[in-house]
Amino acid sequence: MQKHDLIKKYNLPETVCFCKRCTISNQRPRITFDAEGVCSACRYAEFKMSIDWSERERELATLCDRHRKNNGEYDVIVPCSGGKDGSFVAHILKFKFNMNPLCVTWAPNIYTEIGWGNLQRFIASGFNHILGTANPVANRELVRLSFLHLGDPFQAFIYGQTNFPLRMAVQHKISLIMYGENGEVEYGGDMRNALRPDREITDHDKHYFSGLPPEFWEEHGMSAAELYPYRAPSYEDIKNNKTEIHFLGYYIKWDPQENFYYCVNNTGFHPNPERTEGTYSKYASLDDQIDGFHYWLGFIKFGIGRTTSDTAHEIRDGKINREEGVALVRKFDGEFPKKYFKVFLDYAKLDEETFWEVVDTWRSDHIWKKDGNDWALRHAVWNEV
Repeated sequence: MQKHDLIKKYNLPETVCFCKRCTISNQRPRITFDAEGVCSACRYAEFKMSIDWSERERELATLCDRHRKNNGEYDVIVPCSGGKDGSFVAHILKFKFNMNPLCVTWAPNIYTEIGWGNLQRFIASGFNHILGTANPVANRELVRLSFLHLGDPFQAFIYGQTNFPLRMAVQHKISLIMYGENGEVEYGGDMRNALRPDREITDHDKHYFSGLPPEFWEEHGMSAAELYPYRAPSYEDIKNNKTEIHFLGYYIKWDPQENFYYCVNNTGFHPNPERTEGTYSKYASLDDQIDGFHYWLGFIKFGIGRTTSDTAHEIRDGKINREEGVALVRKFDGEFPKKYFKVFLDYAKLDEETFWEVVDTWRSDHIWKKDGNDWALRHAVWNEV
């Protein structure tokens, strides 16, 4: 198999460097570093300290008043899997701002027991809910193709997770969709929307679809009917519905760990009994048996694993310091998600040989080097301290 040119594909810098404040490197797509060696996500975290959050909550109240229907109909779509973040959004909107949310979930590829239980407990805490589930045969094929062509088996889920709320908004004539955090500014990306509460509908594909239109998958054997559930409504229908996508993290200071505590107390959220493979935490991204491969393949492509992402955010939130973050990255980052490895291979109809052949095509020479029979990072944050 031919090795991918990641520098060209993702516009990555050829020289690897690490943020002076957190653990993230400049290999995260779309992140920027300033002259002081500080990443854009850390600068945004710094900026959040100057925000008048009381004024932002008043803005949220005004937004809710504008969309509230007061006739029993749903007035906001909340994408929610039963996890800590979507559950926090839904609960705050319903019980603090008196909104009537319709919560929508795009089903994971393969539910975990803890993920399914959290969803059911969330619904039981007082919410109306719709679950979208694609044809499992088609979904397995799209997962397989996504792994083979994108090095990420989660692309099928990302399509549905992103487009299903839009489809439900149009179908139910609900103009407001409320997400949690704006990942582009919280984690380092396109900062031009940092000072606005919403996202342009025209940015939809840019941020979430790896530059591949549905026609790409049709060329690789998927039918239009199989792809239909993953697609967004027409742009005309979205605009006619006056659809707005907003982020609660603009209005209320976003803190994933605090969201966890809130949802334990209010929506019945349960963490994993053990830490999640690839990181030290127990309460994030628990729903899908194969999501560990999404994070692990990010480590292969960019040298940025799940622990790097978690520590970077917790450093910015003041939960840990950089020294602690670096130690955690050294201990857990890049851990292979072996628990569900055979499950993933079976689901994606892959053998181990093909799996490792595909993985190695995504190892860029500026990030990886061969050390005997093993691979090693050329640059590690613990060597840059």
